[in-house]
Amino acid sequence: MHALNKNRPLRRVVLASAATVSGMVLLLALKPHTAPTPATAGTRPPAASSSPAPGSGPSSGSASGTTTATGDTVQTRWGPVQVRVTVRDGRLTDVAAVSYPQDNPRDQEINSYALPQLRREALAAQSARIDTVSGATYTSDGYRQSLQSALDSAGL
Repeated sequence: MHALNKNRPLRRVVLASAATVSGMVLLLALKPHTAPTPATAGTRPPAASSSPAPGSGPSSGSASGTTTATGDTVQTRWGPVQVRVTVRDGRLTDVAAVSYPQDNPRDQEINSYALPQLRREALAAQSARIDTVSGATYTSDGYRQSLQSALDSAGL
């Protein structure tokens, strides 16, 4: 007797449903083979000619009261984190991650959402008292420490 006997329509429906569900599970379990591209908002690589040395003090910009300072490099579990700040007229106007973990696709994925969020919070708070980004605890801690170092160097 055949499993899909025409006299047993319910058996046919059950087997077709089971095959459909199994196919969907297999399809959803597939992972893409391309690495995610990290977002670059607020994370500019240092310029070769005009960057201050890592951990250096403030460097004065124009006469308008602009100061740029690079914080200490903080070693985290997943790699170094370093932040550069720009202060104009006593206000924090820009924060950029100079170095951060990016050795593997997971690091790139985490930092593509964590670094822009940390930057926004630092600019809003005008200090290093910012929240930790969920899923990026080590990067957040390193970012906060390097940010405080840069703000200290800039005189804030």
